[in-house]
Amino acid sequence: MANERQARLGDRIRVILAERLEKGLRDPRLGFVTITEVRVTGDLQHASVFYTVYGDDQAREDSAAALKAATGMLRTEVGKHLNVRLTPSLEFIPDALPETAGHIADLLREARERDEAVAGLASTATYAGDADPYVKPREWDAEDETSDEPPTKALADED
Repeated sequence: MANERQARLGDRIRVILAERLEKGLRDPRLGFVTITEVRVTGDLQHASVFYTVYGDDQAREDSAAALKAATGMLRTEVGKHLNVRLTPSLEFIPDALPETAGHIADLLREARERDEAVAGLASTATYAGDADPYVKPREWDAEDETSDEPPTKALADED
């Protein structure tokens, strides 16, 4: 039940913050910020707010500074909209989602290139041994004195 309450409170905080950021802050440093997730501790006293920023490194740094400066105001806004005894403290953490997605894309590209290289090698490859590696019984030759066994039919002849 506590995990459900944490999840509901986290979702509600995410919506409140997203709506407030959509209205805008008076800080010109704030860029295009997306709240990706909010995790609330078990005692509901602390909320970790994960966010991403669209843009370059400078936009990320500026937006992080703007969010840090506006943390008190945003916490007040969250407290107005939540019906809880204590308003959780907010900690803004840049989400590693874009870097992770870029890393996964690089790994997939590398795997595709390796698959293409292997397919190229396989198209010109030949078997290392005989073309037909299965042993077939030898036919008995009357002149062959080393074998005392009677002649046997080859598997191909039986079909």
